Amino acid sequence: MLLKELTQINGVAGNEQKVRDFIIEHIKPYADDVIVDSMGSVIAYKKGAAHSGKTVMICAHMDEVGFIVSDITEKGFIKFKQVGGVDERILLTQRVVIENEKNSVSGVMGIKAVHLQSKSERSNVVAMDNMYIDIGAKDKSDAKKYVSKGDYIAFDSDYTEFGDGFVKAKALDDRVGCAIMLELIKNTYKNDIYFCFSTQEEVGLRGSRVIAHRLNADIAIVLESTTAADVPFTDDYLHCSTVGEGPVIIMDRASYSNKRLNRFVCDIAENNNIKYQFKRTINGGNDAGGIQATSSPVRVCAISLPCRYIHSPVSTAKLSDINAMYILTHNVAKNIDTFSIEV
Repeated sequence: MLLKELTQINGVAGNEQKVRDFIIEHIKPYADDVIVDSMGSVIAYKKGAAHSGKTVMICAHMDEVGFIVSDITEKGFIKFKQVGGVDERILLTQRVVIENEKNSVSGVMGIKAVHLQSKSERSNVVAMDNMYIDIGAKDKSDAKKYVSKGDYIAFDSDYTEFGDGFVKAKALDDRVGCAIMLELIKNTYKNDIYFCFSTQEEVGLRGSRVIAHRLNADIAIVLESTTAADVPFTDDYLHCSTVGEGPVIIMDRASYSNKRLNRFVCDIAENNNIKYQFKRTINGGNDAGGIQATSSPVRVCAISLPCRYIHSPVSTAKLSDINAMYILTHNVAKNIDTFSIEV
C-alpha cells in the first residue's frame, strides 16, 4: 500500500496537484477511463465483469489541512492563515514547508521566547494571528525571492511506524482512503465502480459535490479518517472511536447514512470476521455530506479509520485498522451488486 508515499506529498486544500499527479500515475494501468473534473478531482472508471445497472462510487479526498501565506513582514517573517480546521494549540515550534511553482522553503512556526513573555502571555493560548513562520530570511526583500502571498504551507512531518503496529504521519486524513482505493482498483469487481479522489474536502466538501452531480450515483461509499479519543484525561463516553478496534461506521453532522447500506456493510464485516465499530459521537463531517446533498437519491455510507491527533502533523493510527478497512471495503465492493437500491 502506498500510504507512506502519499502522506509525504504536500496537498493542502486547493493545492492538490502533486497528489493528483501521483494518483493518476498509479491508477492508469488499472482504470478503463480517467478524467480530471473542473474542481481538479480525479474520477477513475473501472468496468465490472457484469454490470448490475447501479452506479457505484467509492470516494476519498486528496487534500489535507494546512495554511496559506497572508503577508510578509519588513523583517522577512511570514504571516499566515489556516486552511481547514487546525487547533492553534499545536502550532508553536512546528516545522513547515512553503511551496510554490519555483521553490520549496522550510520554516518553523514561532513567537517570542518564554523568557520574554509576560505572565498573561504565558498563561493563555497564543492566537494564530500572533504567530509567524521564520524561514531564515534577512528581510522582506530576501523572503520575497522564495515566498509570495497565496503560497500554500504544509506540515513537515515524516511517516514513521512505531510501537505495537502504530503509524504516525501528517495527512492520514485522508491519504489512507486514497491509498486503499489505489489497492482496490487493481481488482475487478462484478459491478462497474467509479473511484473518486476529491479535492477541497477540508474547506467545505467542495470537490465531492461536483463529482456527485456529475455521476448521479445510486450508491456512494466514502473512505475517511475520523477522530479517536481513546487517550488519557478523556471520559469513556467521549471516546468517539478506539484505535485497534477496526474501521469505523460513521454517523456525523454532515450526512445521514442509509440504514440499509450501513447494515449491509456491517453484515459483510460480521460474515467475514472483520472487526469494526460504530462512531460514538456525531462531531465532524466528511464527503458523504457533499455527495448526499445532490439531486440524485444516492445511498451513502462512510467507512473510516480511527485516528488520534487528527488534523495535526502527528496523526496516529494502527496498521491493523488500515488493513481491516481495506479488507472490508474490498468485500463490500465485491458484493455491492447484491444490494438492492429499491426503497
